[in-house]
Amino acid sequence: MKKIYFILFAILVSTGCDDNFLEKLPKDALVEETTFVNYENFKTYAWGFYETFPAYNLSVPNSEFHGDLFSNSFAFDNSGASAWIWGRINVPTNSDEWTIPYQQIRRANIMLGNLESSQLTENDQAHWRSVGLFFRSWSYFNLLIKYGDVPWVEETLTEADPRLYAARDTRDQVAANILRDLTYAEENIREEGDGKNTINVHVVRALISRFGLFEGTWRKYHELGGETEFLRASADASLELINTFSTLHPNYDEVFNSASLDGVNGILLYKQYEEGALTQILTSRHRNSAGNWDLTKKAADMFLYTDGTPVSANPAFAGGSGLESDPYSEFRDRDRRMYFITVPPFKVNTPGNQNVKEWSHTGDPADREYIDLMATLSDELHKQLPTSNWGGLIVRETPHWRPFNNGQPYNVTRTGYKLFKYYNALNTGVQNRDFADAPIFRMGEVMMNYAEAKFELSEFDQAVADQTINLLRARGQVAALTVANIDAGFDPVRDPEIDPILWEIRRERAVELMAEGFRFDDLRRWRKMDDYAAKEKLGRYIVASDLNNTVPVQNGAAEGYVSWFGTPPLFPEHYYLYPIPSNQIVLNDNIRQNTNW
Repeated sequence: MKKIYFILFAILVSTGCDDNFLEKLPKDALVEETTFVNYENFKTYAWGFYETFPAYNLSVPNSEFHGDLFSNSFAFDNSGASAWIWGRINVPTNSDEWTIPYQQIRRANIMLGNLESSQLTENDQAHWRSVGLFFRSWSYFNLLIKYGDVPWVEETLTEADPRLYAARDTRDQVAANILRDLTYAEENIREEGDGKNTINVHVVRALISRFGLFEGTWRKYHELGGETEFLRASADASLELINTFSTLHPNYDEVFNSASLDGVNGILLYKQYEEGALTQILTSRHRNSAGNWDLTKKAADMFLYTDGTPVSANPAFAGGSGLESDPYSEFRDRDRRMYFITVPPFKVNTPGNQNVKEWSHTGDPADREYIDLMATLSDELHKQLPTSNWGGLIVRETPHWRPFNNGQPYNVTRTGYKLFKYYNALNTGVQNRDFADAPIFRMGEVMMNYAEAKFELSEFDQAVADQTINLLRARGQVAALTVANIDAGFDPVRDPEIDPILWEIRRERAVELMAEGFRFDDLRRWRKMDDYAAKEKLGRYIVASDLNNTVPVQNGAAEGYVSWFGTPPLFPEHYYLYPIPSNQIVLNDNIRQNTNW
């Protein structure tokens, strides 16, 4: 049985209390004096921190791939994009994105404040201080990403403490404190943590890798200065991990769709789900009528050919007579990760054209090309074609358009690129009780953090490419990146403001981390929301009459790219930071709103 992340008990002290309220320690309640005594006490208390990782919980902020829905890579149902892209964000009265991190920060500070009065040895105190600083840093990082300047608190405050009404501390101070605390944690935490799948030195380094890259590039592209320290921290922590974990799990799909990630190469920390005990709904949403998550044409075109060239460099690819006009030819000889992230094309028959679990081949070899290919890449518990809904009813054809859906209202797409990444058949027949484990930190991200940080430090070369991008490409059966071969003409649609090598690094990051929630924050830190996300979200190339003119084409043409969503406005500069919830400003006169909100 897996060890599941439950909050094992309610912590009375997390709400605070008056010093004179209790004369004696109650025998039937938990208080600080009895909660924080020995090693096991701290270990039990710390289990509650793990709930801060949203993983595959779609109901909480920052859960898996929400950040992609806010970017240029994804479309959702008929809305196409989030209110961020369409300029419809209002200042909220309250926001979990502010309050939940501060709840976790308070919880961490309670533990940190009780270390010296405990029975722990000096080494044990250093370990648990490291764990507390890791989780406090995680919460502050999530605040920093969104709000920039935020109040920094590193003690447990009472209701009468004047520091409750302090002004926001500067981004410089908050970022410096996060790096300070994570550096301490890296130096003092037990190397293997407190057992399997707990916070250890590798997980601390993974957070340094992520945080340092974000903060360093934010500072560079938002012209704040001081980026080098953070980029160096990211690169150094990433290299330590790469030197320790150089082997990746060979199957990309199994990183996201396995009943257990225990012992899987390249997984540093994961959220453990358990059938009948702790479950999620992400797989079911892929397989019912509620998901409606699609890649855009822009995202689909990021996947390289297996020879390592981009589709934009192939003169036979684009247009009505090009390879992209037929889904079978469009998908042919592409990065294998594409087949795991968006549903490959196929067509089958079902008896009487009914919605049933049985199927047969059409007799046309073209219709089974990717059915046969996926049989070599995956298995019946993961990603076999044809796809089916959560109950096992077979989808007869993909692209499976909405509203032209052959009487099958599930597993539909509006762009023609149905999201496939979290689809699996581990528990077909059971809905909304999925149990595939969720990676939280993995080496695929670390490798991309290292590649990008090294470029930003002017240190990217073939050796770095071989340590990072080329290991990831090998898993997708894509030819290695040869740095010397990348020039201004390698990709005709490259953003001309971006160095050709950096363009390829960013492409690889987008592909490897697609639908994992990074893209919105990546575009924000690169200051590229206006250039990339404020554009019409398009789908695949179609002939409208082939779909009974039920799927709209760009500019109302008879054939061309699917276009449901229109063109959003320019991305306002002040949208790069979130608005502070208005109740925080009402409660604290010293809190000032972010500019122009």
